[in-house]
Formats: sequence, C-alpha cells, structure tokens
Amino acid sequence: MDLNLRGNSIGENGAKYLGEGISKCVTLTSLNLNLFWDSIGENGAKYLGEGISKCVTLVSLNLDFKGNNISENGAKYLGKGISKCVALTSLNLDLRCNNINDNDNRIIK
Repeated sequence: MDLNLRGNSIGENGAKYLGEGISKCVTLTSLNLNLFWDSIGENGAKYLGEGISKCVTLVSLNLDFKGNNISENGAKYLGKGISKCVALTSLNLDLRCNNINDNDNRIIK
C-alpha cells in the first residue's frame, strides 16, 4: 500500500484515523507511508505505531515522517509498534527534523 499525504497537515487526529485504518490491514505485506510535514506530533506517532503493530505480516516498511515534531517519545512509540512486525526484511525510516537528539536515536534501534 502506498499512501502519500505529504504536506497535508493531517495533524494528530488524522494520524489517529490513519492508524486505526492501518490496524485493520492485518495481511498487509508492504507499506509506504509519506507524512512529510504533516504535523502529527508525538500522539500521532503513537497512534501510527499502534496501527503498524497490528500488521505482523509486513515485509517492507517505508516511513517518511520528516518534520512532524514527534520528539523522542513519538520515536519510542513508533519503535515499539515496528518491533511487532517480526516478518520485516526491509525498513526505511526517516525521522529527520523531529526534535530527536542524537542520544535518543538509540530508542528505535
């Protein structure tokens, strides 16, 4: 599934609904999600992480979340959700410009 919502300012509520929708795609094998500059924030990252965690058959995951101010807690939520995707063989995650300092990058490793 390819979703490009770049620059649409979906915000936290949009991320919540998107996460709920993604969580219903339990047999999804590939997800490319571009939310570059969409103002999802920390809670939006939490909702998306929760949704992604239900997609245990994902093999390929590409997330472009640049410039969403998700902070280190949002990165932690995403990492927790991604860790449930045990079939992943390919992961591309772009979290630039999200108020995550170098020490906090270990959260998602």
